Amino acid sequence: QVQFVESGGGLVQPGGSLRLSCAASVNLFSIVAMAWYRQAPGKQRELVAGISGGGTTNYEDSVKGRFTISRDNAKRLVHLQMNNLKPEDTAVYYCNGRLNLWSWGQGTQVTVSS
Repeated sequence: QVQFVESGGGLVQPGGSLRLSCAASVNLFSIVAMAWYRQAPGKQRELVAGISGGGTTNYEDSVKGRFTISRDNAKRLVHLQMNNLKPEDTAVYYCNGRLNLWSWGQGTQVTVSS
């Protein structure tokens, strides 16, 4: 059974930084494209950043230059480094497959507020 456990969220002031981590129990993890998603209150879940098994990355326009996705295949971890956070980044953040979606984890809450 595939499971995702997200961590690292919290309350941060505008301009601050957070690093999210996701532990993924996915078979053949090293070749699976992974992604971070987020869902703000009253909005649909959206893709934030993706990374292929080989490390190619892509980002949603509003986070380009501020967020960096990375992966540690040996530990089956996916990270999201978030810098220069803005109030509009407030959401619950989830990780999952980029091309194949499995059951969602609980996510981790990120709140950007002064």
